[in-house]
Amino acid sequence: MNSKLFIILFLIGIFPLFVSSSFADWKDGPIQSGNFGDSAFERDFGDVKLLDAYFGTLDNKIEVESGDNNVPFTIEFANVGTQDITGIEGKLALPFGFSSSDGPGSTIDANTNTNSLAGTNFHLTFYVNLDKNIDIQQYSGTVKVDYSRLRESGVRSSFSTFDFKVTGDSTINVRASETFLTSLKSNNIVIDIVNDGTAPMSAVDVTIDNTQTSLSSNTASITNVENVLILESSWDLDNIEAKSYNSFVADVYVPESLKGDTLRIPLSISYYNTHGDKETISKILDFYIRGLIDLTVFNVKVIELSGTQMVIGEIINEGNEDGLFGFVTLEANGNSNIKSNTQFIDEIETDAPVPFNIPVEFEGEPQYGEHDVTITVRYKDSVRDEIFLPYETTILVNEISVDKETEFNPAYAVIPIIAVIAIIVFMIRRRKNQK
Repeated sequence: MNSKLFIILFLIGIFPLFVSSSFADWKDGPIQSGNFGDSAFERDFGDVKLLDAYFGTLDNKIEVESGDNNVPFTIEFANVGTQDITGIEGKLALPFGFSSSDGPGSTIDANTNTNSLAGTNFHLTFYVNLDKNIDIQQYSGTVKVDYSRLRESGVRSSFSTFDFKVTGDSTINVRASETFLTSLKSNNIVIDIVNDGTAPMSAVDVTIDNTQTSLSSNTASITNVENVLILESSWDLDNIEAKSYNSFVADVYVPESLKGDTLRIPLSISYYNTHGDKETISKILDFYIRGLIDLTVFNVKVIELSGTQMVIGEIINEGNEDGLFGFVTLEANGNSNIKSNTQFIDEIETDAPVPFNIPVEFEGEPQYGEHDVTITVRYKDSVRDEIFLPYETTILVNEISVDKETEFNPAYAVIPIIAVIAIIVFMIRRRKNQK
């Protein structure tokens, strides 16, 4: 019994030696809160726990790209200790290419001069510059937080490593396939949402704001989109990668009353940025409303005028705007040898048909009968865009009719001679009577 008791007491005595060897010691002593070794990775649970690190401020994460300067970088912490802390200061260590906004070689510091109650969160905001050669990718950094516990002298330090990302910056532009709309008709407009930035955009939605109050009260621009008819008002464009675009089609009917005005269409574009936060921006598309020129060619035929075959016809404008600088050109099709010819007709008004007449000339020997031809009306609209209206038809060219010459009657020549002789005889007798 004595030997067994001795063995038990012996084992109890050496047990602490085995237990103590299972814990790592720091360079300056055993692990305790606020005591750290040679590496930032060698630390025990302390009062401060890092929660998140990102570019931006506490309430607003932002996208950044290479070359950005004086950018806020925020790190959120939690005071997980049992006591309040005060005098919080931070120093930030980032990889090569990131520097303090105070200039190269300066430390990246943050000082809140505030307290953090036990169990609450606090944050530090640093300001950094990004070199223009920084890549858009994930990086690692280290932050040192110095603080003091209330009712305790001395300064404690906490080191934390974290990952952060240079996200790139999404830059949104809007463009339309047409800058002019036409009144009295439906206009199909292709609108591009362009991401000219370096960060992708997710779940892009586009909405047309249909009220004047949608615009800021301090802007001079007022939309008149409520005066037109738009068949759809919202579109889902999915994702738009950097340096890319997605498109949608808007079908817009413009009434006659807006001719000559500018149509302003406000767009609200919402998307999720690389932080997963929803962003909404506003853009305005401007369009000039021009009048409608709607031409029809009719009553085309061939007549003979003063021994010349003429192609005649009429042009009617059923729109609400005159065509300017009008020309009509006759051209041959197929085997026709009719020579191309053009007539200037000036304005093509909306109130009455405009006639044209073009002489028929041939390349080589005349060929009579049916000819396939194209009559092209060329004109300009109010913005001086040149427009061509071709009209294909078949005309019938007949031979020119020849009038029969009147036969010569010798009696017609005798009458003047007799009259001359009578006059001479009368003059001679008169002279004799005077003598």
